Amino acid sequence: MSRALNILLVIGLLLIAALTGYGLVTAVQNATKPVADTGSTVATQVASILPPTPTPLPNGQAVVLAVRSLNRLESAEFVIEKVIIKEAGQGALGLLFGDRLIFVAHGNVIAGIDLSKMQVSDIQVLPSGKAYVVLPAAEILIVNIDNDKSYVVDRETGLLTKGDVNLETAARREAEAEIEKAALETEILDRAQANAEANVRQLLAQLGYTDVTFVRATSIP
Repeated sequence: MSRALNILLVIGLLLIAALTGYGLVTAVQNATKPVADTGSTVATQVASILPPTPTPLPNGQAVVLAVRSLNRLESAEFVIEKVIIKEAGQGALGLLFGDRLIFVAHGNVIAGIDLSKMQVSDIQVLPSGKAYVVLPAAEILIVNIDNDKSYVVDRETGLLTKGDVNLETAARREAEAEIEKAALETEILDRAQANAEANVRQLLAQLGYTDVTFVRATSIP
C-alpha cells in the first residue's frame, strides 16, 4: 500500500512539472511575439513621418549635355513674297542689248539657336533646383526660296540679244538677301530667343530645375 502511494505521488509530481514547463514555454512565446510586431509597427510609423530621401539633381555637365541634345533649335519662322526687278545692258543701247526680268520670290526664313555651342560654364545649377543659363545668341539658320511657288513674271530682252543667262540667278540672290532683311525687321531673332528659352526651361523642369534664370547673349544677324 505504501509503495503504491509513492508511485502515484511520483507520477503526480511529473505531471505537475510537465504542465508547468508547457505553461512557461507558452508564456515566453506569447511575450516575445508582440515585441516583434510592435517593432515593425513603430518602424512603419517612423518611416511615414520622416521626409523621403531626395533624388539628387543632375549636375551642370549633365544638364549641358541634355540641352545640347536639342542641337539646332529652330524656334521662329518668317514667310514672305518679294518682287525683284533685275536689269542688264541698259542704257543707250538697251533697246538692242538690254535684258530685264521681274521675279516673284516666295521665301521663308528660319531662326533659332545652335545649342551645340554651349559650354559647361554656360549653366550654373544649385541643389535647391535653381539654374542660371547663358544661351547662345539667336541667329538666322535658313533662308530658302521655294522654287515651286517662285516664278518669273515677265522678261524683256533687246532685239540683238538672247538675254543674260545669269540674270535670274542674280535675281534669286537678291531675293534671298531682301527676304532675310525683311525677317530681321520683324524682330525674328527676339522671337526665336524667347521661344528657345521656353523650350529649354521646359527641359530643365523635367530634370528637376524649376527656377531658371536666362542671361541673354547678343543676337547674331
